[in-house]
Amino acid sequence: MTVLAVTGLKREAEIVGGAGVVAVTGGGDTVSLQAKLDALHGDIKGVISVGLAGALSPLLKVGDVVIGESVQVCRPRARHGVLAGEVVVAGSRASEGRKGEIIRCSDMWRVALAAKLAGAHQGPIAASDVILENAEAKAALFESTGGAFAVDMESAVAGRFAAGRDLPFAVLRVISDDARHVLPPAALVAMKPDGGIAIGRVLGSLLRHPLQVPSLIRTARTSNKAFKELLRCANLCGVGFARPDL
Repeated sequence: MTVLAVTGLKREAEIVGGAGVVAVTGGGDTVSLQAKLDALHGDIKGVISVGLAGALSPLLKVGDVVIGESVQVCRPRARHGVLAGEVVVAGSRASEGRKGEIIRCSDMWRVALAAKLAGAHQGPIAASDVILENAEAKAALFESTGGAFAVDMESAVAGRFAAGRDLPFAVLRVISDDARHVLPPAALVAMKPDGGIAIGRVLGSLLRHPLQVPSLIRTARTSNKAFKELLRCANLCGVGFARPDL
């Protein structure tokens, strides 16, 4: 019996893969990630979207843990905001709503994760297929979602896959950049499709914009803090990331 862990980065996958868990990386490419998941077969007992996330709530700080109650899928319009979209509950279309597509998480799994991770926040997660690079973009999404706690790029794909296979679904994310943090240009081009780091693109960005170095160093420090917390969470959750029947 296996839990499928859906991540964005190779480093996340290395942290969460282990006993009862198989990790798949998206690398910021939702189409490629969907294809990878669709090709999977076997004894999958649950799907968890897990890794780092950006804070939307101004109350969250770097290193905070968020357990998802639901995933709200938002389609960008212009530079900020979302379009109205369909609401999906447990994989089936329900109605049209201004907040976009909603994917529910397993209550049982959420409670099991919370029991393992004292102090974790529980609330809605926003999913985006683009990186939110600045405070204005995060604030716009926070408002348009009615207060989603955090945002990532994998939870929508993972949730749809779980719904399509009628599998339990969970989200566990660690905040790597707070709602006020502005990502430097190098961070926006750093991720490769396989989830690795594109060193050449990062160096090229630094050559074009050398003044971003302090911001890039700060981003690296906050990310490392979040990675350490993710490792702690993985160790506390144990086999199958606290999936109740494993």
